[in-house]
Amino acid sequence: MKIYVAYLATDGGRDAVALGVQLARTLDAELALGMVVPPDQTGAFVSGDLVDQVLTAQARTWLKQAEALVPDDVEVTTHIGVYDSIAGGIIAEAERLEATVVVAGGTGGGLLGRHSLGAVVNDLIHSSPVAVALAPRGQRHSKADRVRSVTCAVGSRAGADELLDAAIAGAERAGVPLRLVSLIAVDLMPGVHQADQEALEKARAHSAAVLEEATGRLSGTVEVTSTVVLGDTVEDAVNGLEWQPGDLIMVGSSRLAAPKRLFLGSTAARMLRVLDVPMVVVPRAGLA
Repeated sequence: MKIYVAYLATDGGRDAVALGVQLARTLDAELALGMVVPPDQTGAFVSGDLVDQVLTAQARTWLKQAEALVPDDVEVTTHIGVYDSIAGGIIAEAERLEATVVVAGGTGGGLLGRHSLGAVVNDLIHSSPVAVALAPRGQRHSKADRVRSVTCAVGSRAGADELLDAAIAGAERAGVPLRLVSLIAVDLMPGVHQADQEALEKARAHSAAVLEEATGRLSGTVEVTSTVVLGDTVEDAVNGLEWQPGDLIMVGSSRLAAPKRLFLGSTAARMLRVLDVPMVVVPRAGLA
């Protein structure tokens, strides 16, 4: 099993390395640190081949620095690719290496909160055929050496079964507890407000039934808990959950996703605004 870290020589890149190390150690996987550099963009003064050489040499230096961040107990390799599209190159490299997960960090701009997504990462979470793990800002300071538990945001829409299968497989391989969560956000229920107890109870009952069905699919080898969380908004509901260092959350792709592709949905995007734990977004076809 391989985990591909899309590295940049930034704090976000170092956050990604830290999460990659955590995942690799937990899953007994090999860590592949990769950089994708663009082809010649300054050809007016030097040849494209020379530019490629300069960019590749600089990338090697940065990757050497990234490699130094990886503890001795984690197997690591480094890789450089030259591609016109950075996001496309990351996907191509991950597929070439047969990686199960691409790890990326925040690079500024985009969403608020601990996850701040740049244009490249935004492209990844709306097109990648490989699961993408998003490292929150400050992940490099985490005191957790390994993943402590997996939370799976279970819903009833298409793709929920694939997400659950991926979460079960991940928790089983990691040997960590699995928490199944159904979030009820009042602002996503047209015509319903907090005082509408009948409607809210129906929503609770539906979510509980979904969780019960999901729990019934577990093999028995994973310690599992389930909970229904209510909030005025998605953000409130997420904040109603307890999080510890080493926790991560897995979410499925939007129903808008093409087959075998990611597409971060609006609900998961809102969750990112308040989460300070890593999020793994799973393609519609699940994990490889």
